[in-house]
Amino acid sequence: MTARQYRYYDWVMVAFVTVLVCSNLIGPAKIAQVDAPLLGTLTFGAGVLFFPISYVFGDILTEVYGYARSRRVIWTGFAALAFASTMAAVVVALPPAPFWHNQQAYEVAFGSAWRVSIASLIAFCCGEFVNSFVLAKMKLWMAGRRLWMRTIGSTLFGEGVDSLLFYPLAFWGTGIIPDEQLPAVMLAQFVAKVGVEVAFTPLTYRIVAWLKRAENEDYYDRDTDFNPFSLRG
Repeated sequence: MTARQYRYYDWVMVAFVTVLVCSNLIGPAKIAQVDAPLLGTLTFGAGVLFFPISYVFGDILTEVYGYARSRRVIWTGFAALAFASTMAAVVVALPPAPFWHNQQAYEVAFGSAWRVSIASLIAFCCGEFVNSFVLAKMKLWMAGRRLWMRTIGSTLFGEGVDSLLFYPLAFWGTGIIPDEQLPAVMLAQFVAKVGVEVAFTPLTYRIVAWLKRAENEDYYDRDTDFNPFSLRG
């Protein structure tokens, strides 16, 4: 049987991977600080602006196209991240020309340690699969109702797993972030990421509704193999 073809699935995949790579290459090197009303001074890695958007796209993919097709996109994102991290390390390691004096700045921007890169890959993969699995199951339990509850609920689990894995794997015992401060950093990043998901909920509704009409699809994972290592979709 020929696999069904979709008009916009590939476009959503490209958007997901683009946001994901940007979140890991553009954001992590900068620590930002803003004064927020009621909340006071907030210090955070700039990547927090990008990364939650990948969860929005993950929600859209699972809601419209189902877990299996979302799984293919997650592995595509994983491969793109691994390639980008490897090439960044290679380029940083190349000896600079004698007249080029920007090596230190380049290392700050793109020279993530291998421990951080591997932690990011592991946390991303686990978090995204948890997010997609929970959303797919909640859709069945709720018979497709309350999309806002499903997107936010799945993000709570997915981002929770991501934060719990990434920060200890990347920074525990390194001294970059004091070990006793890691729980506070993890909590702040988790709250910020979930907050972005909540803020994007109205846009998620619009995109999901439009895609369901355009693709004539609203997939329910009733007979899906939820093995994350399968590439069938």
